[in-house]
Amino acid sequence: MIVDIQGRVLQLKATYGNGAWGLPGGALELGETIHDALLRECREELSVDVEVHHLTGVYYHAAYESQAFIFRCTIPDNATIALSAEHSEYRYFELDDLSAVQRQRVEECLQYQGVVSSDKF
Repeated sequence: MIVDIQGRVLQLKATYGNGAWGLPGGALELGETIHDALLRECREELSVDVEVHHLTGVYYHAAYESQAFIFRCTIPDNATIALSAEHSEYRYFELDDLSAVQRQRVEECLQYQGVVSSDKF
């Protein structure tokens, strides 16, 4: 999860599936750690090397039978986002504009105090 100085959350609009907005990220590749995957996915999707601060949540998604790991990250001040073909646009969203699931994960990330959150959706 990446926020701007106004506290808005970066989301990307997918060019696949239903074209939903979501946080940067993706699936682990064989042999990767969650940190390897995080850095690779952000490089692929944003063309940016993000700064990883901490893991804030692990969430089970029943619809996909998978776990989502939420990390608090920042983009270096001098970085320029350049999207891959997987996404058509990016935007920073206010918390009130997020879906209920996204908002819960984002709020738990913002309120992180050293204990990783966990939930099922």
